[in-house]
Amino acid sequence: MTATTQDHASRNDARETRLPGVSPRHRIIRTILLGGLVAGVLDITDAIVFTAVRGGSPVRMLKYIASGLLGPNALQGGPDTAALGLFLHFVIATGATAVFVVASLRLPALLRRPLVWGPIYGIVVLIVMNAVVLPMSLVRRGPITLNAAFVNLVLAHIFLVGLPIVLVASRVLLVRVIRPGAAPLS
Repeated sequence: MTATTQDHASRNDARETRLPGVSPRHRIIRTILLGGLVAGVLDITDAIVFTAVRGGSPVRMLKYIASGLLGPNALQGGPDTAALGLFLHFVIATGATAVFVVASLRLPALLRRPLVWGPIYGIVVLIVMNAVVLPMSLVRRGPITLNAAFVNLVLAHIFLVGLPIVLVASRVLLVRVIRPGAAPLS
């Protein structure tokens, strides 16, 4: 089978179809909101459990997130500051989802292999957060060290951020129509 024939067969194995009554714009918005919600819930749940198991305060952890916008004094804030941290967490998760959705509109192949692209995207999100977002924020942080918190952060971004974002995008943006006898998509 030639490369052109394989590409054509691949497109026929999984093709985008229209959902009745749902505009493409609505599907894109729904994907971004749902992906942000799913990744946000999974990631913050991990952060809260990890923080609590290590004897930390989940409320203080949420205030730390808010300190990216408010500065170090956010750690002295009350419940409203923690709520702001939670809100900012979901804004970031939704933003990460939006970036992936826009990329997948340009490169639809990203949607066809979510088990490959999800973990890769999780690492990309982690790198962007540490190399771009956090340095631009007001958050105070020390050097990155290889410890349990770092390992948890990497694994959470792979399995609880990147993978869910790509799975949601793949599920909502692509309605898979698999021909009989075709290889399943990963």
